[in-house]
Amino acid sequence: HHSLINFNFKERKNRLILTIFLGIYFSFLQLIEYRDSPFTLRDSIFGSTFFIATGFHGIHVIIGSIFLSISLIRLQNSHFSPNHHFGFEASS
Repeated sequence: HHSLINFNFKERKNRLILTIFLGIYFSFLQLIEYRDSPFTLRDSIFGSTFFIATGFHGIHVIIGSIFLSISLIRLQNSHFSPNHHFGFEASS
């Protein structure tokens, strides 16, 4: 947000790419954690709570990564300016 207002184009693009990458990396690690988990959703209240809570968080991260990817595309197409950037701010 601050790099957008201060016309620092390279910094905002690099930080946005890094954020998207970290979101995808987190989702990948969560998938591995689910695969290697010694319990299932039906085993106990802990398993149910674990998969529900981390599942909702994972969906939140995936949707956020999609929104940020759309913002990156819009950023590269110069859809944002220091005075017009609500879509960028709302997605981040």
